[in-house]
Amino acid sequence: MTLAALRDVMPSDASSREDLTDGRDRLTLLLELTNSLVSKLELRDVATAVMRAARRVFRSDSAVVALPDAHSRHLRACALDCPGGDDLPRDNELIDGEGAVAAQVFRTGNPWTGRFADVRESGFERNPTVRELGFTVGCVLPLASRDRILGTLCVRRRKDAPYPDDEVGFLIQVAHQVTIAVANALAYGEACGLHHQPEEQVPIRDDNRIEPHFEEIVGTSAVLRHALRHIETVAPTDATVLICGETGTGKELIARAIHNLSPRRSKAFVKLNCAAIPAGLLESELFGHERGAFTGAIAQRIGRFELANGGTVFLDEVGETPLELQTKLLRVLQEREFERLGSGRTLRTDARLIAATNRELGALVNEQKFRADLFYRINVFPIHVPPLRERPEDIPLLVRHFVSHSARLMKREIETIPSETLDALTRYRWPGNVRELQNLMERAVILSPGPVLRVPLGDLEMAAGVGLRAGRAQTLAEAERRHIVETLTDTKWVVAGARGAAARLGMNRSTLQFRMKKLGIVRPGI
Repeated sequence: MTLAALRDVMPSDASSREDLTDGRDRLTLLLELTNSLVSKLELRDVATAVMRAARRVFRSDSAVVALPDAHSRHLRACALDCPGGDDLPRDNELIDGEGAVAAQVFRTGNPWTGRFADVRESGFERNPTVRELGFTVGCVLPLASRDRILGTLCVRRRKDAPYPDDEVGFLIQVAHQVTIAVANALAYGEACGLHHQPEEQVPIRDDNRIEPHFEEIVGTSAVLRHALRHIETVAPTDATVLICGETGTGKELIARAIHNLSPRRSKAFVKLNCAAIPAGLLESELFGHERGAFTGAIAQRIGRFELANGGTVFLDEVGETPLELQTKLLRVLQEREFERLGSGRTLRTDARLIAATNRELGALVNEQKFRADLFYRINVFPIHVPPLRERPEDIPLLVRHFVSHSARLMKREIETIPSETLDALTRYRWPGNVRELQNLMERAVILSPGPVLRVPLGDLEMAAGVGLRAGRAQTLAEAERRHIVETLTDTKWVVAGARGAAARLGMNRSTLQFRMKKLGIVRPGI
């Protein structure tokens, strides 16, 4: 694809003069970006759409989407946008040295924004793109997936006007959507035999795996083996699967395992979190829309069910689907038919549905918050993912796996784990499940300068709170509420921005606000 053709991916630069402080304008811009990403599975097309949107939205003079080289940890430009003549860098150019800011963001997962001149030993002074083209300020964000950093998104300005917190906060939201699109593109490239994906991480040792069919799932406990037997039974069929389990138990890994063991493994695996999408946009995400179907629909859009034709659609938190949309979801499951928003043309899809929930759908049916007929349709083959507290024998294996993974990313040498530390980790109830364990191990690697793993066990006591010290384990909701309140208190109840609670918690502002509302968290004095 030529550079001229790539410029047609996003709307013209004329709209960059809009006042982006208005929330409605930003939502429209985010919708435009999502429109550009959802129908693209080629990695280069995804990256190009991203960098053009980022440059336009933030009035930047350059944007770069970078991914790690297939044979090293150096970042290479997957797509660049630098209007202004013949100085445009080439695609696939090595963009950083060992000490460059982009490389540091990729290694640590921490965003960076500021003036290039204020960063010593950054590597930018050795980069002719930055020096010769006169860039003075920049913002570099990690594209952080579930268990790894996929790459970086960098925007730069010649004008000495650093990116304020509100722009950085919005760009973090953009980066979250970008990460999903890049992850899907990488998965698509792998299915097609392409080699755009980053280097594989430290492999799980043989004693950490359940068996070769489940490379990403770590554990040998009986309850986990029981769930995996169900996966092997249902994967070769086209039956709809409902994965039930608490937050952080790895429901997406189970869904991917079903897809990878099915005859559909060569086709797309398309995921969507129903709770992370505003209710007004969810129908468009699922079924697509035509140009002009509603305000902000500037182009035709392909929905997830159409995109996954022949493959698998994974709907996480399906219990959050609005009632008015559940009828259309039932129809696509029963009849394999749907219409895009704004179109009377009936389309067909051969996508398999795998749904997941951390809620009791039967109770929602009784409360008339979930349709009974849809519940029976998606509950054809339920699989329960056990919480971590029900498989404590897997905790040492998970600890070694996550430590090895984080140590390699951070270039640390961790050789031993004290037995008393493992005992404490095994006794803990893990209200946040595997995700909580993974985050703690990453923090432990950061805090371990030598070969012995230093785990901040005091963090476990803080998370457990008074309930655990009194002999009562906290519920997941209690632990989550306590963690969010503590983070909000530390940030003086600032939600958005680079230093806000949403960024610290690794979630979108809208997602954090949704969780606060659901958990009844209100700022004191309001």
